[in-house]
Amino acid sequence: MSLSISGINHRTAPVAIRERAAFDPSKLEGELAALRGDCGLEEALILSTCNRTEIYAVAPAGAEGGVRDWLAARAAISEGDRSCIYAQPGTAAIRHAMAVACGLDSMVLGEHEILGQMKEAYRRAHQVGATGPVLNRLFQQTFATAKRVRTETAIGANAVSVAYAAVNLSRQIFANLADHTALLIGAGETIQLVARHLHGQGLGRMIVANRSLERAHDLAHEFDGYAIALDEIPSHLHEADIVVSATSSPDVLVQRASVEDALKRRRRRPMFIVDLAVPRDVAAGVAELPDVYLYTVDQLEAAVQRNRDARQGAADAAQSLLDLEAAYFARRLQALDTVEDLLSLRERVDRAADELLSKARRRLAAGEAPEEVLEHLSRALTRQLLHAPTRAIQRAGETGDLELLAALRRLLDLARRGRP
Repeated sequence: MSLSISGINHRTAPVAIRERAAFDPSKLEGELAALRGDCGLEEALILSTCNRTEIYAVAPAGAEGGVRDWLAARAAISEGDRSCIYAQPGTAAIRHAMAVACGLDSMVLGEHEILGQMKEAYRRAHQVGATGPVLNRLFQQTFATAKRVRTETAIGANAVSVAYAAVNLSRQIFANLADHTALLIGAGETIQLVARHLHGQGLGRMIVANRSLERAHDLAHEFDGYAIALDEIPSHLHEADIVVSATSSPDVLVQRASVEDALKRRRRRPMFIVDLAVPRDVAAGVAELPDVYLYTVDQLEAAVQRNRDARQGAADAAQSLLDLEAAYFARRLQALDTVEDLLSLRERVDRAADELLSKARRRLAAGEAPEEVLEHLSRALTRQLLHAPTRAIQRAGETGDLELLAALRRLLDLARRGRP
């Protein structure tokens, strides 16, 4: 029985390959069945996110190569690009699974979204019977380890992206975002992240302004907001408690006069403004206005870098904890192999005993003397039990396998006559 993880991620493969390797969630049950059938896997789980596709497999030793071939064929990965597929066997696989769950292998160090994705992947595989004793134990231990890392280290305590840092600052100013409105200027990746974070924190209302009204509509629709054009910003600025801007416009989009007018209409209620654009979208003089909290990208980047440094220190502590948990689970996994061996041995002995006992009963029923039947049963059972170790000792002696002979002597507690 061999545990392995095969896959690709943001470090090993470009997005063009990751896209081809992604699995459609609606077809996952069929993909798992095909994977197990094609590769002869006892257990399997597929983790597929925007940054990684990984196959967790339990199979006879040596089958992990088949999993890599299967993934390469399914994702149309050429021979020249096969090096992007990594394989982690045994204890390395255990450490990798735990590192992924803890956010130590993520594009954003310490992010927690991957843990939820792993839990969902496990739920779906378990639901269709694709997991068994090894993967069930692995993921239970992995989730427990991730919880311990979050509790005992500061791996996820600080924002490490300017988008998330902006949202964190807004929560410090406005305790309950459900009661507030945000105006997001732009529709690029940064603003999309801000929108996602604000929505996740329960923002009450969202307005999206963009040069392309169609793109503004698309983003606003995703979060139940509404869209406006850039020239409509002055008319809606007073509605916004939070303003986040990140465009590539060469011109200032939020003028001081517009903010002054908005503050009057707001009756001096504070405004939190974050300008993530270079060149700036918000006029520099806005920072001088009372009741305005204005942060630029440089200010947030400095805070984010401090947080990244803090997370890296926490990551080192998390890695030490993770190594201990992985070593502990590896020992448990070895013990599981031993249990299966013992069960197999017991079943074989019980089967032999049942066969001999059945023969003894027939001889007794035929009228043979009980003493003779019992003596025959005893000798027959002894021969049955000694057959396998006897043949092993003979073969080891014939081939000169001294290491095996020494192991058999320790296992069977054999004392050598006239020798120490």
